[in-house]
Amino acid sequence: MNQQEIQSVKQRFGIIGNAPALNYAINVAMQVAATDLTVLITGESGSGKESFSKIIHSLSARKHGQFIAINCGAIPEGTIDSELFGHEKGSFTGAVDSRKGYFETTNGGTIFLDEIGEMPLGTQARLLRVLENGEFIRVGSSKTQKTDVRVVAATNVNLMDAVDKGKFREDLYYRLNTVPIYVPPLRERGSDIELLFRKFTTDFAERYRIKPLQLTEGAKQLLMSFPFPGNIRQLKNIAEQVSILESEQNKPIEADVLGKYLPQSQQPSRTLALFPQSNGGPAGDNFSERELLYKVLFDMRRDMNDLKRLVRDVLGNEQDGRQILHNHRDLFDSIPSDADPTADGNAPRYLPALNGAAQSGLGLPDAPRNRPAVDSSFRPTPPPAETYGSHPPVQIFDNVDGDVNDITIEDVTHETEDDESLSLERQEKEMILKALRRNNNKRKYAAQALGISERTLYRKIKQYEIDEE
Repeated sequence: MNQQEIQSVKQRFGIIGNAPALNYAINVAMQVAATDLTVLITGESGSGKESFSKIIHSLSARKHGQFIAINCGAIPEGTIDSELFGHEKGSFTGAVDSRKGYFETTNGGTIFLDEIGEMPLGTQARLLRVLENGEFIRVGSSKTQKTDVRVVAATNVNLMDAVDKGKFREDLYYRLNTVPIYVPPLRERGSDIELLFRKFTTDFAERYRIKPLQLTEGAKQLLMSFPFPGNIRQLKNIAEQVSILESEQNKPIEADVLGKYLPQSQQPSRTLALFPQSNGGPAGDNFSERELLYKVLFDMRRDMNDLKRLVRDVLGNEQDGRQILHNHRDLFDSIPSDADPTADGNAPRYLPALNGAAQSGLGLPDAPRNRPAVDSSFRPTPPPAETYGSHPPVQIFDNVDGDVNDITIEDVTHETEDDESLSLERQEKEMILKALRRNNNKRKYAAQALGISERTLYRKIKQYEIDEE
């Protein structure tokens, strides 16, 4: 499909935007429309999945047939079988007459099953038979009936995760996912956000006969950097809210004015994904303190490992030790001078390039530069003293004045970073557990608190075998 045909479809169905991912999704929908293949549309809530089902139906040979959109999550589990497949008189309490289901009344047309992930397992088995053989049985009947219906399904959840949990049939997933279409969320559409905002404010102004809003460049940048978890629905609500409450403004809306209408809890975060931002409450303050403390400790641990590797290189090639130290001078710039020499006066002297490392040449830095300050009562436990092992102290000659600087470099065990990795995993698991407890085990809100996606949170829960009950 060329760009002209894609633009024509956009105008016909009121789709605004030029994001490559959006154009690709429209292109796939146009190509699959001419067939009877089952389509699974995935995307976040409010991203416009239903519009793609209408594109598929309108461009197909079934366009003159009936099109029905059904929200599977809105129909109670006890009546969804009757709604989809019909029932016979007296088949259950209240069935005073026979009734045709949607699959029977839509024969020759298209059914759009939204929120397919919410469909009960029993209904999924019935739907699988319809997709495979075009056959169904009314509730309370023993007669098999035929239907010719195209099914387009949509979901905002990861169906493979639901399959792993036993909430969705694996065979039905592969039967539905014949042609997948991914609808990108609003935050991945770049400048489309500004176009949609302008569209919503202009429509609102025309409807209520007010002056349409204008945004400054700063406000546009703020708008496009906002994540919009509610996608197009949320953007429309914000556009209409700003239009009515700022209608008396005679100048473009500034970024600080627009920021008042963007939920603060959903503002873009630049902190580590592992540590959520403080929300002003006691739990949020605790998270903030841990973030500062862990950052300092992890940075110090990494510096220690770098120093150990460097000393290993020096011991392995003593002739080139001076050159190695010179090449890695920047590594030692951040090590403060030692203010507490040994009591016996035999503290080793260090090269100027080392800039005064700690007593053993490998001690933890007392106050790393450019790092957040922590409570002065905290004192990290220094590493235990190491024996010289098979390597004696090394003497390095100063080429300038001929003096000998006795540099005591101890042979240390080069531990791997497994302990660091385990420590990180331990803390990450603890953060996840706390976030789940604070949000009553609701993964959606826990993921927002942690600053990660719900899919990433679920993967971490599986990885750490966290029980959500």
